Amino acid sequence: MNWQAVSFDWNHVRAFLATVEEGSLSAAARALGLTQPTLGRQVTALEQNLGVMLFERGRRSMSLTQPGLELLDHVRAMGEAARRISLTATGQSRTIEGQVSISASEVVSAYVLPPVLKKLRGLAPGIEIDVIASNSLSDLSRREADIAIRHVRPEQPDLIAKLVRETTGHLYAATAYLDAHGRPGSAGALSKADFIGFESPERLLSVLNARGISLTRRNFKLTSANGVVVLEMVKQGLGIGVMAKEIAALMPGIECVLPQLDPIPIPIWLTTHRELHTSRRIRLVFDLLADAFS
Repeated sequence: MNWQAVSFDWNHVRAFLATVEEGSLSAAARALGLTQPTLGRQVTALEQNLGVMLFERGRRSMSLTQPGLELLDHVRAMGEAARRISLTATGQSRTIEGQVSISASEVVSAYVLPPVLKKLRGLAPGIEIDVIASNSLSDLSRREADIAIRHVRPEQPDLIAKLVRETTGHLYAATAYLDAHGRPGSAGALSKADFIGFESPERLLSVLNARGISLTRRNFKLTSANGVVVLEMVKQGLGIGVMAKEIAALMPGIECVLPQLDPIPIPIWLTTHRELHTSRRIRLVFDLLADAFS
């Protein structure tokens, strides 16, 4: 092999791939835990080393050039190989055994985790997973869980947190509900609609009112502290609710209501205790979850 012909840095390749997968430099920087200028310099360095332009840069957007498109499949193959190397370096995942507890909301536990856990069973069949499905924040410092999937960044200094994804929430309703009550064409048209509240309706009220929807407590005819119950009530046509877009994509028979409204940001943080992060089995599960969510 002509080693001198390999004239690029893997970190630069990773920066390029993350920018393509995440859709922007800022999103890629967050996913990799870097600053945007640092990631931008890495992408530029890769272009200089390869002697090609990978992106067409506009004022607010970036699009792949033809050379960038031609390299993308090869770079994705490198990314998959790097992921497998990382798993191997974790220490022969199939020989790792023991229990790992994961705390996540009911919705994440029911709709997001199962395919990830199926993949984990193939990689490390000796690991036993205990899923703690609860919207309450498990206290990792007291070992209530080994890993937590949260929508808020933990403040405890002894915890390790990684922002693995930023998604958005939107208004959704069943097609049957919209057929019966009409499809609103503006935020004002929602003032008399039935809404389904999650936990405290007051919190959702302030979020929706800030987006120009004039609602009161009387709009919330139904409320539940269980996210799966809220989703099911929306599916059954009982009112309008808020869902993350990825969850809504799994729900047949529902539609986005007023998609032009400002989305509700939903960050996804992966958290573990600093000491537990050195455990081989917990590190393996943590890395697999980070890969799946990002």
